[in-house]
Amino acid sequence: MIGERLRQTRLAAGLTLDEVVRRLGDLGTPLTKAGLSKYERGGSTPKPTVLLKLARAIGTRAETLLQEPTVSIRWLAFRKLSTLPTREAERVKSLVLGPVEAQVWLQEKLEPGSRPRMPKPVSVTNFEGAESAAALVRERWGLDDHFVESVTGSVEENGGIVVFCESEAPGFHGLSGWANEKIPVVISRSGAADDRRRFNLAHELGHLVMTCARSTAAEEEKLAHRFAAAFIVSASVARRELGARRRRISLDELALLKRKYGLSMQAWAYRAADLGIIERRHLSGIFTTMSARGWRKSEPVEFKGHEEPSRLRQLALRALAEGVVTRDRAAQLCPGATTELTAGSGISGPQPPTARELLRLPPQERNRILAEAAVAVEQDYSPGGSLRHFDAFGDKDLNDDADA
Repeated sequence: MIGERLRQTRLAAGLTLDEVVRRLGDLGTPLTKAGLSKYERGGSTPKPTVLLKLARAIGTRAETLLQEPTVSIRWLAFRKLSTLPTREAERVKSLVLGPVEAQVWLQEKLEPGSRPRMPKPVSVTNFEGAESAAALVRERWGLDDHFVESVTGSVEENGGIVVFCESEAPGFHGLSGWANEKIPVVISRSGAADDRRRFNLAHELGHLVMTCARSTAAEEEKLAHRFAAAFIVSASVARRELGARRRRISLDELALLKRKYGLSMQAWAYRAADLGIIERRHLSGIFTTMSARGWRKSEPVEFKGHEEPSRLRQLALRALAEGVVTRDRAAQLCPGATTELTAGSGISGPQPPTARELLRLPPQERNRILAEAAVAVEQDYSPGGSLRHFDAFGDKDLNDDADA
């Protein structure tokens, strides 16, 4: 168990075996690459002193390496460029395992027995099947032909897990799989524009919903693209906005539609051609014009959406409020959950430190916090030093004899 967790945290930190061995040497704990590899394979178990140094070398806490893995993810699709290094691909998979484990654990504690509202995967062999699969998910989730305000929110509200992951190397787009064979997991690259995030997540959702056994990898990617476009903008909505048949579509019209639905201008153009609204030759003309203006890489308008996962933080705060976890545990499950403050939202900020936490602070910092607390409650005291509003109990309330 230690070996599996050790390998996961090392990969998530983006470190090679050689780099960890070198850091251990700097910490005064010599270890060979073969010895570290043996630890990771479970061939031997590091002593407590070595475990502490391993945690320091990797940049994590020793207790993290002692935690038994609780989630196994069966990855289905990894959308990336061929130039993405294998090391970076492994880092991404390891990096997202932490938040997935945390959310699965919290859901089991707070909502035992709950199940994702995902339709059973359907066999798809053509684009019409991809359209039908998208319509099936929309129907199951009660979206019908309504605007999808947030793909992230839709997945989370129906029991899925969404994680945005940073990648140090270009070429990573998205990843999808099943956690413990029952919970859908979709990953998208963070830092992308909201319309790109929406499409990436919908694309990965397509991999979870469709089985394309008769298709090549390239064909399966095209089917997932078609699913994503159909999930964000259904065929009926596209025809309602554009009409059943068009000879031309202006770029200004595509820009307006992007801002309205969160589907890129290029994806809207593809959508129109895929549904037979415009001829393929007109599609080529649109892309030629966009290329000449430099809009293929950076479109002139942006979509402002709400593509940001919030389910993990909400579960961590709920568990903290209900006494299921401590503040330290909540912060470990969702870093930043107990310290961030949403300005102007009316949401309360960080909880005051406990007495134990105060004692650990430097005297100057501790005195500052105590002074601020004294000012905050000063109005509750009378000039004589007694509480003004402590009158809920009288003398008879302090007598154990109710008849006295």
